[in-house]
Amino acid sequence: MPKKRKSRGRGKGDKGKESKVQCDGCGAWVPRSKAKRITRYVSYVDPQLRKELESKGAIIPRVPITKYYCISCSVFQGIVKVRAREDRKEKEKLG
Repeated sequence: MPKKRKSRGRGKGDKGKESKVQCDGCGAWVPRSKAKRITRYVSYVDPQLRKELESKGAIIPRVPITKYYCISCSVFQGIVKVRAREDRKEKEKLG
């Protein structure tokens, strides 16, 4: 059976079994290298209050929140764009 991709869609290489993560969009279990990882910084302080406190010199911490999405959920949410057929066949040029 022919392979569609040289990497079979993931960057596992020759490492054996890879850990899986759960998609935050649909709950599917996806290999860690295949999932799209999104990190957003969130502040628990109200934006108006934050602006006032920062103007007075206070330092407000921001907490990183990391989410994993499967390919179909990341396309649906606009994290990854669908490329044209010609663009998909071209390999990215190094350098």
